[in-house]
Amino acid sequence: MNVFTDNADQQVEKSNKAAGTRARKASLELEKLLKEFRKVSIEAGK
Repeated sequence: MNVFTDNADQQVEKSNKAAGTRARKASLELEKLLKEFRKVSIEAGK
């Protein structure tokens, strides 16, 4: 999450295109982790 927010801030504040790429890559990884969390959470709630 920290990698995403740091790079997203750099993209917005400094127009850093490479930081935007890194932020998007980090968001994909976060998406995978959040999907796994949701799956585990649903199973734990049963």
